[in-house]
Amino acid sequence: VQLAESGGDLVQPGESLRLSCAASGLTFNEANLYWYRQAPEKSEKEREFLATISHVNGPAVYANSIKGRFTMSRDNAKRTVFLQMNSLKAEDTAVYYCNARKWDGSYDVWGQGTQVTVSS
Repeated sequence: VQLAESGGDLVQPGESLRLSCAASGLTFNEANLYWYRQAPEKSEKEREFLATISHVNGPAVYANSIKGRFTMSRDNAKRTVFLQMNSLKAEDTAVYYCNARKWDGSYDVWGQGTQVTVSS
């Protein structure tokens, strides 16, 4: 089971980015999917939950800190989950991770992360 994030970049405040996370080695439509981020100087235990979409592909649920600016979506046919990030702020600077957990709890997998830096 493997997840691979991409799309991180250096952008200016107010700009947008779209992150992708491609999955392999798992039955994608059995996985609940999550996006987290880890800000600079924060530990792994302090990763911030951002958004989730369940394996039944219901509406995404968002953390208050990004609600209205970020949109999560999944494409089961492409085995990929996305995070569209608009109106980026300096405080959005972090390493962004996707996470997949099977609905029955039999796996819990993280990607390697992708760096997003928001700076003028």
